[in-house]
Amino acid sequence: MTAALKPETADQVLAAVEWAAAEGKSLEVRGQGSKRRLGRATETDEVLDLTALSGIQSYEPGELVLSAFACTPLSEINALLTENGQRIDFEPPDLGPLLGGEADKGSLGGLIACNLAGPRRVKTGAARDHFLGFNAVSGRGEIFKSGGKVVKNVTGFDLSKLIAGSYGTLAVMTDVNLKVVPAPEKVRTVLVTWARDGVYDHGGIQAMTEALGSSHEVSGAAHLPAAVAGRSKVEHVSASGGAVTAVRVEGPEPSVKHRCQALRDRLAKFGRVEELHTANSATLWKEVADVAYFVEPADRPVWRLSVPPAAGSRVALTILEEQAGEVFYDWGGGLIWLAVKPGNDAGAAIIRGAVADAGGHAMLVRAADAVRSQVAVFTPQSDALTGVAKGVKDGFDPSHILNPGRMYEGV
Repeated sequence: MTAALKPETADQVLAAVEWAAAEGKSLEVRGQGSKRRLGRATETDEVLDLTALSGIQSYEPGELVLSAFACTPLSEINALLTENGQRIDFEPPDLGPLLGGEADKGSLGGLIACNLAGPRRVKTGAARDHFLGFNAVSGRGEIFKSGGKVVKNVTGFDLSKLIAGSYGTLAVMTDVNLKVVPAPEKVRTVLVTWARDGVYDHGGIQAMTEALGSSHEVSGAAHLPAAVAGRSKVEHVSASGGAVTAVRVEGPEPSVKHRCQALRDRLAKFGRVEELHTANSATLWKEVADVAYFVEPADRPVWRLSVPPAAGSRVALTILEEQAGEVFYDWGGGLIWLAVKPGNDAGAAIIRGAVADAGGHAMLVRAADAVRSQVAVFTPQSDALTGVAKGVKDGFDPSHILNPGRMYEGV
């Protein structure tokens, strides 16, 4: 270990965790730090800096598998995959700017730990669905692993599903195995532009539902109300003068061309239809994935609401009747990004009430530390689920050394 709590190997990670357990010290598990403000605001005794655990260990394009140390920058991985005509299929978002940091600073381990996925989730699933295996150190001071380096791998209980989305509260991943896929030959996006006057969120949900329910293999469906669309860097979107619904298709060129035309014909009844080709499509969907429209003003709390897609516009407009803010929709209406006026509770009572009525859940993604320390960042759990969460935490980290309270108070 070249500096205090900055390990360079898995054995040194183990030594750091053993030291913390012996001394009764809590650790903030930190990689590149791009998602440090995602989750509850907590205080720890020391930082476990994993930035030295970086680098791609193996990459087999023919097997569609990549293995890398946990703190390997995603920018490095994406560059290598692009050179080989491949990609990470769940479209990792870059939330660095939204959370007050720099762009392109995220790491592979942080991505998996937070189980983040972008617009393509409607077709390809979440990060945990592409997470093949890992090596890690538990809060007990034990090195363990799960999964392997092949897509079909059965090694008992699937710990990968548990570790993904645990925000570093159960174990410190030291290296990760990830499934990758060939990049498509062509990408196109059908745009439906709505008239400026009136609220067309309901219509946008209807158009996305119809597109996703078709046989045209849609890989992205988002709706941007007029004010949000006006902030896009894609001129066809920002200059539209109204709300915009975007539907993406990908694949071989003849197939994409045919499916795009079929979608244009099908969606023309909703409004004016246009088409974006590969470059503009990439720009638009990166904006959606990265929540670029809500980066500024930086003092506005931002919520991520997961609801049944058909209920998306109803939930959003119910909230906006009582809480000043604005929204846009992803995942066909199943994901609502909501930016609200700053306040002591970030509108939590109103927002969680509307989301609960629809059978969904809400996460406070961005807010001041004072708010995140007082307001539940994740949807509060029932007593039964809280007991399960505590049991899992105690099983992996009985002394609550790793990121204590990052997800729920006392866990």
